[in-house]
Amino acid sequence: MTPDELKAYCLDLNGAWEDFPFPRNPELSTFKVKDKIFAFSSLEASPLTVSLKCEPELAVQLREAHAAIAPGWHLNKRHWNTVTLDGSLPDGMVRDLIEDSYDLVVAGLPRAERLRLDRP
Repeated sequence: MTPDELKAYCLDLNGAWEDFPFPRNPELSTFKVKDKIFAFSSLEASPLTVSLKCEPELAVQLREAHAAIAPGWHLNKRHWNTVTLDGSLPDGMVRDLIEDSYDLVVAGLPRAERLRLDRP
């Protein structure tokens, strides 16, 4: 997955938008739904990585099964994974991880907001 593909996939999710809220790290893209972050990535970095929310039990399983998945860098390691997009993971799996992260964030929104996003 390329940086452009990563960005496009994140922004294609309903209500998603990109923000750059960290003055000390202005190149860090945050992808949000409402005001909640579901993905972080420095799109210019090499190797390309993306940090994503994950159910805690699944996060551990993914880390054990895939060398490209590590505990979230500078994030709550129980709830976040950092995924290195080095080609070792299928793009479909990466898209699923992004959508799972988005869904976890949306699940925490008030019901009215979830309904506006077509995610009851």
